[in-house]
Amino acid sequence: WAFRGLCRGGITRGAVNLGSSWEDFPLATVLAERLGKPVRVANDADVQGMAARQGQGVELVLTLGTGLGSALFLDGQLVPNLELGQHPWRDNLRYEDWLGNAALERDGKGRWNKNLNRAIATLQPIFNFDRLYLGGGNAKHAEVTVDFPIEIVANRLGLIGCARLWHGSSAAP
Repeated sequence: WAFRGLCRGGITRGAVNLGSSWEDFPLATVLAERLGKPVRVANDADVQGMAARQGQGVELVLTLGTGLGSALFLDGQLVPNLELGQHPWRDNLRYEDWLGNAALERDGKGRWNKNLNRAIATLQPIFNFDRLYLGGGNAKHAEVTVDFPIEIVANRLGLIGCARLWHGSSAAP
């Protein structure tokens, strides 16, 4: 199960857009009880990255949708709980405030893409990523102009990542 927010051991640690009731919520246990089946739970950007990653070097995943999701992999292993969307960036606003769906609707594609390219240029020297993957529902609007190894990946990779999570082919939170 892919969850938009922090997850560790099947327990949600919160999701900004869902409210405080998701803090320390045993999502995997509740779903397993209701479905009568075993369940694994992970962050949605993490599972997208599990499918996109090549497994070599530093790989950063940004998911562009309602907000901004992120995942970081080092030599194919997930570095859990990276929440760049909630990190302050410019003008006392978070990355998510500049790159989420509300920003795309408010600012239009041109300005949103300018902010996206600016964010990528800001993040590259911080993470020194070897490859960046852009996914999520709004990745289709991305017009990348910065000169870094970037790949726009299909949204369906989230489902493939969930399958990999289930089969244990990547470290999961």
